[in-house]
Amino acid sequence: MHRTTRTTAVLLFVAWAVDYIDRQVINLALPSIGETFGLTHGERGLLLSAFFVTYALTQIPGGLIAGRFGGVRMIGVALVLWSVFTGLTAVAWSFAALLVLRCLFGVAQGLFPAAAIDTLSRRSVPEQRLTANGWIQSSNAVGGLLAAVLGGLLLAHSDWRVMFAVISVLGLLVLAAIRRWMPAPLPAERTGPPLERTGRAASALLRSPAIWGFAVMFFAYDTVVWGLNSWSASYLMEERGLRVGDAGLVSLGPTLLAAVTAVVGGRLSDRFEGRPRLIVVPAMCAAAVLLIRLPLTTSLTGFVVVATLISAVIGLCYMPCFSVPLRSLPPGLTGAASGIVLFGGQLAGIVVPTLFGHIVDAASYRAAFWSLALGPVLAVAAVLCVPQTSSRFLARLRAVVSDTLTKEDDTDASAAPHSA
Repeated sequence: MHRTTRTTAVLLFVAWAVDYIDRQVINLALPSIGETFGLTHGERGLLLSAFFVTYALTQIPGGLIAGRFGGVRMIGVALVLWSVFTGLTAVAWSFAALLVLRCLFGVAQGLFPAAAIDTLSRRSVPEQRLTANGWIQSSNAVGGLLAAVLGGLLLAHSDWRVMFAVISVLGLLVLAAIRRWMPAPLPAERTGPPLERTGRAASALLRSPAIWGFAVMFFAYDTVVWGLNSWSASYLMEERGLRVGDAGLVSLGPTLLAAVTAVVGGRLSDRFEGRPRLIVVPAMCAAAVLLIRLPLTTSLTGFVVVATLISAVIGLCYMPCFSVPLRSLPPGLTGAASGIVLFGGQLAGIVVPTLFGHIVDAASYRAAFWSLALGPVLAVAAVLCVPQTSSRFLARLRAVVSDTLTKEDDTDASAAPHSA
């Protein structure tokens, strides 16, 4: 990779890792928060989902704003805001206050993902973009691991309020590093061929069934990810009797392997020139089988082994959810496109944690884990419908642009006064 791409990837890797630390430490603190405020499992799930409501709603506007004002600037805004709201969580005085703070935290973090993709797109060539993004997105697993380790250590020696106060400092440190070392963008001619009528393309993306098909894929992917990430720690503590620190440490294998397979998935996507079907179909079929097996394990070792395998095969599917749009579009549009795809994924974050908690209350953890198998089924159905290559994706997008222009021309013609 070009040195500019490598440096950008390293800085964004660190920023994404801190993003996930700040976001996921609440999963470990959830039992303690529940005891502090006397919350049911359904209310705890609502607390997790509150973040995703505003996080999801910010994705598309965040992508459009990043395309207009620049990804680096919006990354700075996001880092400052989410650090502030993480710190304020430490002083929450009620369940309602926590809900409000989690919503505001979701807005702040919702500005970041599309801005990060826009930043990398301006500093990478299309042929290496998915590989670079794969390295960056492996930080999600690393961030989850660090959240488990740091959160477990802090909760073991203090309470959840101290944990949030300490974690809030990390985002400001990352902002200082980005301001110091982020390189200038590559020349525009190296970052991708422009679309005709690019001014129409952003609005066309919002109306393109192709891009929404990738959003459905990411919804299906995140159904599994957020279901497991949000509730595995609580399950291990409540059903298997693990201490909070140990419940965090058992995520070591799954998170590390997910980091590796995210990189592999990005590299394979570049090698396959997109074609997400080649990765998603076999990986999601394997994930469905493993999710049925997970709650049937009779030992802690068995649970960790199966969870690790699920993380591995699911990790392969991360970059395929973005592969064709990111390889096809110029930097000015990758933020908007990724915002749409990310919006689809975050809808799973709204629905799944709360639904999982209600299923636990109404039935059992076993039934809740089994419900996650619907995610792989939906992913396979979606990937069979989306365009598999850049040429087919762009052809569908141009068709939307052309159809829009034709309708506008017809409207203008009908509105024009007739000559005498």
